[in-house]
Amino acid sequence: MAVLYIIGTPIGNLGDISVRAVETLKTVDVVACEDTRRSLKLLSHLGIQVKMLSCRAQNEQFAAEKVIKALDEGKTAAYLSDAGTPGLSDPGAILARLASEAGHRVIPIPGPSAFASLVSVAGALDKTVVFEGFLSPKPGRRRTRLKELLALETGFVLYESPFRIFKLLADLAEFDKERYVCIGREMTKVHEEYLRGSAAEIYAELAKKTEQIGEFSVYVSGKKANKLINY
Repeated sequence: MAVLYIIGTPIGNLGDISVRAVETLKTVDVVACEDTRRSLKLLSHLGIQVKMLSCRAQNEQFAAEKVIKALDEGKTAAYLSDAGTPGLSDPGAILARLASEAGHRVIPIPGPSAFASLVSVAGALDKTVVFEGFLSPKPGRRRTRLKELLALETGFVLYESPFRIFKLLADLAEFDKERYVCIGREMTKVHEEYLRGSAAEIYAELAKKTEQIGEFSVYVSGKKANKLINY
């Protein structure tokens, strides 16, 4: 029985890589990557040379077979997504499941996560938080799902691109003007920024900027928790 390590990697600041992740990467025989170019930069920064395989969303099923073949040969493997923890709006889930079904151990090496990082600084009081990731880029589907999430009355976290962040905030302001929202942009990087308030207030603040850079992580409070927060 061989081992596949699912490794969390920095979402921006390379200093956030864990000691355990580094030591594991030094010992594995092969590293499967969402993007070999991105992973090569991290591995080069760490001074690690190892065989890499492409395992992105578009070829994960096919690539998983190559990784499992290596595991069947008794080799150890690791999986890296571009940033953060694999399986959270990133590839990795299919590989983890297939490796487990093939009889191999699948071990997490905990690390950075945009979801967990945002929740830790949002200051929200929800006991239950739903992780949704990216909504559909299609307006109808996006608005329908957003209404469903608001109806749950729990907190929830979304990821959004700089090209659609204003549309998301406009929809939130239309559907519920009172919800507390916390947005993280460029988290752990040089220009990281956090904005807190209602969707309309954050929309107005972002509109002052000439350019939106980096992906956004968005925390929307649940209805009950929202009543306890003044902003």
